[in-house]
Amino acid sequence: MERHAKIIATIGPASNSLDILKALILAGMNIARLNFSHGSHAEHKATYEVIRKASAELKTPVAVMADLCGPKIRVGKIEEPGLQLLPGDLIDVYSLMDPGPEQVLNWKTFNINIDNITRAFLPGNKILLDDGKLELEVTQIERNFVTARVITGGLLKSNKGVNLPGSQLSIEPLTEKDISDLEFALSMGVDAIAISFVRKGEDAVSARQKINAFCKDNHGNIPLIAKIERPEAVADLDNILDAADGIMVARGDLGIETSTALVPIIQKEAITKATKHARFVITATQMLESMIENPRPTRAEASDIANAIFDGTDAVMLSGETAVGSYPVESVKYMDEIVRNAENHIDSWSICPTLPEEAEGDDAMSICRAAKELAHDRNVACIAVFSLTGRTALLMSKVRPRVSIHVFTPNLDTYTRLSLYWGIIPHHVPFASSVEQMISVVDISLQSATTYEPGQQVVIVSGLPVDAMKAPNMALLHTIGSRH
Repeated sequence: MERHAKIIATIGPASNSLDILKALILAGMNIARLNFSHGSHAEHKATYEVIRKASAELKTPVAVMADLCGPKIRVGKIEEPGLQLLPGDLIDVYSLMDPGPEQVLNWKTFNINIDNITRAFLPGNKILLDDGKLELEVTQIERNFVTARVITGGLLKSNKGVNLPGSQLSIEPLTEKDISDLEFALSMGVDAIAISFVRKGEDAVSARQKINAFCKDNHGNIPLIAKIERPEAVADLDNILDAADGIMVARGDLGIETSTALVPIIQKEAITKATKHARFVITATQMLESMIENPRPTRAEASDIANAIFDGTDAVMLSGETAVGSYPVESVKYMDEIVRNAENHIDSWSICPTLPEEAEGDDAMSICRAAKELAHDRNVACIAVFSLTGRTALLMSKVRPRVSIHVFTPNLDTYTRLSLYWGIIPHHVPFASSVEQMISVVDISLQSATTYEPGQQVVIVSGLPVDAMKAPNMALLHTIGSRH
């Protein structure tokens, strides 16, 4: 049985060689993630080219997603071996733009990369450092710095992440670095863009405008993925879903910015809403975290992945596991196995709605729903979709048929991007200008690339007239080989 949910693997030092990338693809990787929080443009370019080479040599489409780092707040430079923070210590925190005095004996201070630091806090606000491992509480606001008491101590080093839950920060969604990275990623030819620390729908609108400005050729259909990491994003999720093509439930920063206990609830809400808006959703962070160092996952990790599948996620993502871990290929293999087993029991345990609200009054969605019902009623081998931009493929994916969805497109960019979508098996084919040509393409492709045999039935979804590549308005029941 084909796996429906897609696997995203972050590419880094542990996985950026041709041999490892080929092994990742063979193990089940559908999307390669380039994390622009690390590495130079030259390094990302080299990795991108190796990904494309591996994909071409294996004749397997792999989408490349550029993940922009966003307005991530970080600690400034701290002299080695680091700054030891002890519970009860009082620490002065300055902005990098106003670094304050030099550190002196018995007086601890550090900087973070935000402007107007005194306007961002109220007494009692928390400052979380290094993924929440260290915790401070603001006690006093001074003219150009804040004083905070250490609640949970530890060793603080340079460039560690900072989270400020409850702060009053006003930060642009795309930094200067993000805009530079975005232009560069688009010039390479990536298949999707993910933006970090989205707060509201307007942030996604702004990012889309930037993409359109950089894509004056035919690349304007690049999917935009909004990462859900802040409580403001959770509150404005419907507007974000309206503005973006998909979302990523980024559970790391989300659990720090909100509450770890709320993450499972937010995950389920986000996946359900994404389905209702006919948007794809990625579940990410710490899915197989233990496999950074260990050759097998924990039972809890296996349950976590399976539950994300039952929730209705379109894709699951590996981060450090494949970027810097000791077992990148094994991580993908285990992810693939867990997902397949979960999908074998999806009818018993899935709680995700399969009829998006967008279906009301949407002819394309209605056709996709009708195709699903016809496929199930006739017990067909698969659904065959003709799509130029990939939108029909996404809609077909979101109604969640029990059979595989083979998507045929003459557009090479769309062919690669289709790897993003649940249940989609892409085919790059010549342009079909008639129903007869379309049926011929389906017969030839399915018999050469699958185990389907003459006599089996498929449901073909397309727009009429075929050569106009319109939104779908036809669902046709076809018997393989019947036109020859």
